[in-house]
Amino acid sequence: MPVLATIDGGFYKFVLVLHILCAIVGFGAVFLNGVYGAQMKTRLQSGRVAEAIGIYEANEVVSKIGEYFIYAVFLLGFAVLGLSDSVWKFSQTWVWLSIVIYILAIGLSHGVLMPAVKRMGVLMHEMAAGPPPVGGPPPQAAEMASIGQKLGAVGPILDLAMIAVLFLMVFKPGGP
Repeated sequence: MPVLATIDGGFYKFVLVLHILCAIVGFGAVFLNGVYGAQMKTRLQSGRVAEAIGIYEANEVVSKIGEYFIYAVFLLGFAVLGLSDSVWKFSQTWVWLSIVIYILAIGLSHGVLMPAVKRMGVLMHEMAAGPPPVGGPPPQAAEMASIGQKLGAVGPILDLAMIAVLFLMVFKPGGP
């Protein structure tokens, strides 16, 4: 089998730098999404719906950009693995476990987090479209509170998944 690169070679290191850079940009873009959520909640509770929507839309753009970098992390990880001249293998615990955690996190993100965030945006726009009912909270408030609780649980799980993969990448349990 021809050797495309070695872990001491320039091409391998270049791809590794791209892998790490994409991780920094991608996960960095979404790691603090809870801060955006807290800021939106504060604005909504004080009736400043337009400000909450502005925060939501800015976060939506940043998260979408981060999403593409997060996908690139996965692809570049396979490239790093393939260019390692079999120093890193799928059979090593840190490799296969990182892949499993990544896939589970992507599934949780696409299956729970993203739909909940989109629904939150729809509800905020509905609130902004019309005056709140007299003598009570807007009808969207209860659903938004429920979604907020869901996001408050899922976000930290995704952050912990990222930290777990980072730990695996640094300490490489089951590696050489």
